Amino acid sequence: MFSKGDKVSVLDDAIDGVVISVKDKEVTVETTDGFVMTYFVNELIKVNDSSSLDNSIKRINISEVEKEKAIPKPRSFVKERKNKNEMPVPEFDLHIEKLVRNKHGMSNYDILTLQSETAKRHIEFAIKNRIPKIVFIHGVGEGVLKSELDFLLGRYDNIDFHEANYQKYGQGATEVYIKQSKS
Repeated sequence: MFSKGDKVSVLDDAIDGVVISVKDKEVTVETTDGFVMTYFVNELIKVNDSSSLDNSIKRINISEVEKEKAIPKPRSFVKERKNKNEMPVPEFDLHIEKLVRNKHGMSNYDILTLQSETAKRHIEFAIKNRIPKIVFIHGVGEGVLKSELDFLLGRYDNIDFHEANYQKYGQGATEVYIKQSKS
């Protein structure tokens, strides 16, 4: 494994040297600083020559090390600036608890129908009153209401829709854009 004259480096320390003697699993090393030290075989690694060690040190990018050691700057959160004249985007929560006082006695079909009709009523109102954007909050759940909402919105030619802002609503909302006609 190791023999007299081999150049070695200590694995867990910044010590390099030359093997002086090997006895069983112990290796005696004379360090580059002139000290004689004894290590176990599993604590050392053989180094081919000094130039390969220098090359591996040169490959370490100093700027990367400085970045790792630098104290991270606190993240700044920029608030959205809103125009005082700008109207807030209407949000409609389609959870059944928000639509009726008591859902007892309603089947799943009745609940989904009421939610779909409510969404359709809000879409028609937004189109009629030239509201450019609305948000439907449908929740995550099993995705039945979201699928029904996607089907409903897909039937309109003048509507684009996609997932709403994740930071604000999470995964349970759809943003609806209504394209306004020129007339």
